[in-house]
Amino acid sequence: MRRTTVLRTALSAGLLVSAATLGLTRAAASEAPLSITTSRAPASSALVSAMQRDLGLTRQQATDRLAQETAARGVERAARRAAGASYGGSWFDAASGRLVVAVTEAASREAVAATGARVTLVKHSQRQLDTTKTRIDALEAPAGVAGWHVDPEAGSVVVDVVSAHRGDNDVRAFVSRARAAGPVVVHTTDRAPRTFAAGTVGGDPYYTGNVRCSIGFSVYGGFVTAGHCAQPGAGVRGWDGSYIGNFQGSSFPDNDYAWVNVGSGWWTVPVVLGWGTVSDQLVRGSGEAPVGASICRSGSTSHWHCGTVLAKNETVNYSQGAVHQMTKTSVCAEPGDSGGSFISGDQAQGVTSGGWGNCTSGGQTWFQPVNEILNRYGLRLHTA
Repeated sequence: MRRTTVLRTALSAGLLVSAATLGLTRAAASEAPLSITTSRAPASSALVSAMQRDLGLTRQQATDRLAQETAARGVERAARRAAGASYGGSWFDAASGRLVVAVTEAASREAVAATGARVTLVKHSQRQLDTTKTRIDALEAPAGVAGWHVDPEAGSVVVDVVSAHRGDNDVRAFVSRARAAGPVVVHTTDRAPRTFAAGTVGGDPYYTGNVRCSIGFSVYGGFVTAGHCAQPGAGVRGWDGSYIGNFQGSSFPDNDYAWVNVGSGWWTVPVVLGWGTVSDQLVRGSGEAPVGASICRSGSTSHWHCGTVLAKNETVNYSQGAVHQMTKTSVCAEPGDSGGSFISGDQAQGVTSGGWGNCTSGGQTWFQPVNEILNRYGLRLHTA
């Protein structure tokens, strides 16, 4: 169903936006026109303001950081090729504005440095750390273990244990087996992660059954979202209760991704909703942001919030089961935000899975990388 009430004469036909894609509430549709970022800059001025608010930056610092992170994405690809088997991982260093690349062989330092990266020597390669994590993935984790991920800066796999359960026998046994798998360090966290689906409430982007979730990114023929929101075949309704489509594929746990076909008068555009906090953002690609880079999230409950990428390839141990290859961030989220967009500049990053905390007291949130979803289902991201 097309929402003719939100169309403004200032919009060209090519930028007509469906409520399904944008996840607009009824209030948002009736109170404000759509504001689409058309600049080729990495982000709108309003998004820069959101980074100022959530990351404690000045406007110039936020603008400079976006430019540095865009450059770092290109450096990371070149540096990884230059390092070869010596590659030990990489991360963005906000203090210097440069990408740091770890290598295990001094002989590869010069070639990697030539790409523009700062180089540091480490003991373990990325392949060795990934192998360790794969071995830990094969273990059955108790509820007191929140998750685990490869940390190239630490040169090890980090296992996160819920502090209240660190002395539990099953947790201690798991940690012992994990340490036998390879280089491991143990960190504690105050809370275990949970998913961010919610019961039905009015005026939000889409519903399936009695669950409300958020749309991630438009793909040709539909949109991607979180797998825990519904099983394949489940019908999807929009903000006004009209039929949008069905879950064509869904995986949870093990993964947390899904895609929904769009039809019945709904259509897609390459836009992430700013909720009036920032301008609606055009999506121009899916270049992966490095660890340490800034990142922002749009969701139907808590709207726009920003933070940084904390870790990649993390296994998150939800109560429903472990989910692999997740990215951890310092961005907050709340129930109903599940499936929503994570974006860095104008580059799609992933769909919201779960986390802990909220946007009043703070917290952490994980997302499933969008490129994995596209590859799994053979989808093509709708870009501007």
